[in-house]
Amino acid sequence: MIAKLLPPGEDLCCEPLTCTRALAVIPVANRPLGAAIRARIEAFDGPVLAQRVDCWLADSCLRALARETAAILVLNGEEMAWVSANGERPAAAPRIQAGEDTFRIRYAWDLLRVNEQLVGALTESVIEGELSDRATVEGVLVLGAGSRILPGVYVEGNVVIGRNCKVGPNCYLRGNTAIGDSCHIGQAVEIKNSILMGDVGMGHLSYCGDSIVGKGTNFGAGTITANFRHDGKTHRSMIDGALIDTGRRKFGSIIGDDVHTGIHTSIYPGRKLWPHTSTRPGDVVQYDITE
Repeated sequence: MIAKLLPPGEDLCCEPLTCTRALAVIPVANRPLGAAIRARIEAFDGPVLAQRVDCWLADSCLRALARETAAILVLNGEEMAWVSANGERPAAAPRIQAGEDTFRIRYAWDLLRVNEQLVGALTESVIEGELSDRATVEGVLVLGAGSRILPGVYVEGNVVIGRNCKVGPNCYLRGNTAIGDSCHIGQAVEIKNSILMGDVGMGHLSYCGDSIVGKGTNFGAGTITANFRHDGKTHRSMIDGALIDTGRRKFGSIIGDDVHTGIHTSIYPGRKLWPHTSTRPGDVVQYDITE
């Protein structure tokens, strides 16, 4: 099918990531979201499929749409995609109800769900960089050209690492993690189920779990993103003055571009740091930092 991307809904709430970039260019599995959507659509035969960029279609929905010459996909009463001969909304067409595996990308944490699907679906390692023979890989590793994985690094599950990165020594990388180009992951850092954009520095003895970290951000040594509530309930995050249930039992932080944390910074689950903000050494981030 030929892909046509439609703009997101007006209720998109993906800040602090979308205050510096469009949703379509936010990376998932180390490629822009828009490119990932296009690739999935073009893998199916059929007419032109127009899809909102803030919607992730299940494979079953893509297959159903590919069988139609004109149809409209509806999720919770909203039109998310349609097929037609030219990509324009068909004036009269059957309406297909989306299944439960199709979901809106409305909040920043929804991008983690997309990343989990894409990275988790990888089945074959591709090593273009330098992988130390004293590193351990138990899963699938995609390692970009010019990147180095030093001794003692342990990779568990599926992990994607971009170009010109340095990882280690003695790091623990857990699926489903995507690390962008030109990142430096220092001694004894643990990263789990997270998205790191390009040029991120993650200093030694830090932990990043179930989080998204913007381009150019630097973690001071010992920075920790907490990702689990003591009571085991799902996390909530503040959006426009209201606490929104993320639906996630494990959820860390959403961190914008060019953020700098002081050493030994501790970040409560579900907190967000806006671009160009910073913390002092030993800070405990209990609330979103917007300026």
